Amino acid sequence: MNERVLVVDDEPSVCVLLNERLAHEGYQCRTALSGEEALGLLAREQADLVISDLRMPGMSGMVLLEEVHNKYPHAALMVVTGVEDIRVSIEAMKKGACDYLVKPVQLDSVVASVERALEKNRLEIELDNYRHNLELMVEQRTRQLQAAMRRIELTYDETLEALGAALDLRDTETAGHSERVSRYALALAKAMGCSNDQLKQIRRGSYLHDIGKIGIPDSILLKEGKLTLEEMTVMQSHVRIGYNIVCRVAFLAGASEIVLTHQERYDGTGYPQGLVGAEIPLGARIFAVADTLDAMTSDRPYRRALPFEAARDEIVRESGRQFDPEVVQAFLKIPESAWQEIRAVVAGYRPAASRGAIDAAFSVRAPVSPVN
Repeated sequence: MNERVLVVDDEPSVCVLLNERLAHEGYQCRTALSGEEALGLLAREQADLVISDLRMPGMSGMVLLEEVHNKYPHAALMVVTGVEDIRVSIEAMKKGACDYLVKPVQLDSVVASVERALEKNRLEIELDNYRHNLELMVEQRTRQLQAAMRRIELTYDETLEALGAALDLRDTETAGHSERVSRYALALAKAMGCSNDQLKQIRRGSYLHDIGKIGIPDSILLKEGKLTLEEMTVMQSHVRIGYNIVCRVAFLAGASEIVLTHQERYDGTGYPQGLVGAEIPLGARIFAVADTLDAMTSDRPYRRALPFEAARDEIVRESGRQFDPEVVQAFLKIPESAWQEIRAVVAGYRPAASRGAIDAAFSVRAPVSPVN
C-alpha cells in the first residue's frame, strides 16, 4: 500500500500493538510517545494518516490535531482514546479528525477505520488536484482567449484603418485626415481623463466618421462649387448612411454614435438631430474640436493651411456654440508642439491596409438616396 501511518500515544504498549497490526496490513507505520515527538517526525517525513490519543503529557491530542491539520492539510486524522465523551468527539471532528475510536479498541475496527480514513483522504486529494488542474486549465484557456481577442481587436482596427485610408483616397481634399483627426481626438480624450474603453470607441468613431460618404455620389462629394440646397441635403445624409453601416457591428456600437452625431453643434444648430450640449455624446464633442483643428491647419485646393493660432482662435471663438467649453479648455491645455508632433507622425504614417483591401472597401456601395 505504501501509505504512511503515524501512531501517537503516551502508552508504549498501544503504539506497539497498533504498529504491528498496521504493518501486517501493509502500511508503513511509525510511532511517537508525545505530540512534540510526532511533530518532529512529521517535519522529517510527512504521513498520510495520523492516529493520536487525546490525553497525553505535554502537548494534548487536541493541540496536536490542530497543529497537524494546519501544517499538513493533506494528512488524514484519527483519534483513539480512552475518553468516551460526545462533546470531546465533536471537538476532535472540528479539529479535522475523520473518526473517533474509544479504547479498548478492536484491531479489526481500527484497520477498517484506517482504510476508510485513507480512502476518504485519497478522494479529497484527487478532488483538490482536479480542482487545481481545472483552475490551471481555465487560466490557460482564459489567457488563450484574451490573446485571441487581442488579435481579433487588432484585425478590427486594421480594417478600420483600411476604411479610413479608402475614404482619404476617394476624397483628395482629406488625405491623412482620418488618421490625424483620430490622433487629435485621442489626445483630447486623454486630457479629459476618458477611460480605455472610451478611448477605443473615440479612435474608431474618428476613423469612421465619414464612412457614410461612400454613399454620396462623386458629383456632389467632389463638386468644386457651392452645393445646391438639394445637394446639401444629400451630403448631410452621409451621417445616417454611415450610422446605418456601422451600428450593425456589435463592437462598434460606441463608435456608431460618433458617426451619427459628429456634425451636431453644442448650441443645437447642427444635424441630423439638433442635439444640444450634453445630449451630444462626449466622443462626438471631442471629435468636433479635433476635426476643426485638422480642417483649418490642412491644405485645401481653394486655400493653403492656416496657422495653428488661427485654428486656436476659431475654436475659442466657437466655445459654447459649435464646441463644448470643457473640451475647448482641455484643448487649450495641450501645447502646440504636441499637435505639430502628431501631424509629423501622421505624415510618415502608412496605413496597415493594402491598396487591394482599400479597393475592396468600395466594392459594395451604400444607397445614394438620403436616409430618413
